[in-house]
Amino acid sequence: MTATGPTDLISVLMSDHREVERLFAELEAREGTVEHRRELVDHVITEVASHVIIEETWMFPVFRTYVEGGDRIADQEMKEHVETERVMKELEGLSPAESHFEELLSRFIADIRRQIECEENEIFPELGKACPPERLRELGEKALHAKETAPTRP
Repeated sequence: MTATGPTDLISVLMSDHREVERLFAELEAREGTVEHRRELVDHVITEVASHVIIEETWMFPVFRTYVEGGDRIADQEMKEHVETERVMKELEGLSPAESHFEELLSRFIADIRRQIECEENEIFPELGKACPPERLRELGEKALHAKETAPTRP
């Protein structure tokens, strides 16, 4: 993968992944009050929701343009985003004290980790090789700006 700097699109998305993983680790520790766990889940949902918007707005279109077979992969990822949004909406409506909450949260974490693994091991390397660095920097700047205004709910 070609690194183009801390503000290229891939670096911005990787930074999101690290933040989500940090939050997942805290959630998996199952420490803190019910209210604290609710705040953590809300923070994860905010992070994932803005990340999904950035991917759908900038990453997938450029992936489709520059990567051979990009349409098929992007279409599959978009289908996974639909399920991710459904689960986030369901999590929003549950209290961490409800029995179904932990099961749903565990499934959500596993699904997001699979998406992160796919992106970091397949999508980002292909995009980094195929897309011009200046285009990745331009899209990274747009993504950073969008994070300030993007919807934070699924």
